[in-house]
Amino acid sequence: MQFPGREIPKEKAIPKIRHYCAYQERTHQEVKEKLYGFGLRKTDVEEILVNLIAEDYLNEERFACQFAGGKFRMKKWGRIKITHELKQRQVSAYNIKTALASIPEEDYTATLTRLAEDKWETLERETGITRFAKTINYLVQKGFEYPLAKIAVDACSKGIDSN
Repeated sequence: MQFPGREIPKEKAIPKIRHYCAYQERTHQEVKEKLYGFGLRKTDVEEILVNLIAEDYLNEERFACQFAGGKFRMKKWGRIKITHELKQRQVSAYNIKTALASIPEEDYTATLTRLAEDKWETLERETGITRFAKTINYLVQKGFEYPLAKIAVDACSKGIDSN
């Protein structure tokens, strides 16, 4: 956000933006918006961005990998939701692909199975088809692929039926 009459000179903006990038991984777009918010011109913003990348304060691939890993581990998001959010943040397709590859397949499958089982258990009062549909919808909303969600829910329904 730019406030009229509150422009920051380039010399003062550089240490501020370094601190901003050192505190937490950022996308190029977030840093650009912050610099424009300081009231800097486009040429200055581009020059500062190049320097931040050269000094390794700004690395979009590192951001994407940390973002994907964090959302997967902490919020239990699936690949689709992570991809969508990274696209919203204007991360390149290559970096999105790299970030998704950093999530171990075994962990992904285990998380999907655990979420399916937990949701299935909470819906014990529902009828078979409703329970099945609600569990799949939950997993799809979390960003998991429909075919994988269906397999996980099939396993839950067979596991419950055999008991």
